[in-house]
Amino acid sequence: MTSQTAAFAASKKSVLLPIIVCAVFGLAIIFVTGHVQAELLHDAAHDVRHATGFPCH
Repeated sequence: MTSQTAAFAASKKSVLLPIIVCAVFGLAIIFVTGHVQAELLHDAAHDVRHATGFPCH
């Protein structure tokens, strides 16, 4: 019975960690993009479009 409890705790932890990491990463992206100048974001997106071959004009 204790091995099942330990396995459940390990599986719960292995599921919870990626969720927490993604949430922190997402909030960091929102925070950073919220404080950067709009022109800088536009230029970065524009450069990525050209680098990937996506038409933007």
